[in-house]
Amino acid sequence: MPEISRFFGIVVAIYWKEHGVPHFHAKYGEERVSFSIADLRRLEGNLSPRVTGLVLEWAMLHKDELMQNWQLAKAGKPLVPIAPLN
Repeated sequence: MPEISRFFGIVVAIYWKEHGVPHFHAKYGEERVSFSIADLRRLEGNLSPRVTGLVLEWAMLHKDELMQNWQLAKAGKPLVPIAPLN
């Protein structure tokens, strides 16, 4: 998995062969979700409310970096790690 960040057991990734709106994936245990980068709207899946809040807090802080990684992924280039939520 093209992991770009990990914090509190949450793994965040952007996949190279994805289509559609720019988005990222978050995984926590068996829970999985994807969010659009532009408006942080949930696209698919579910996380518990507590984990969703952590992911959205992190994403708000790193929207520009997420979009840069989306562009890198679309170009087939290596992704840049993003600092975790502390």
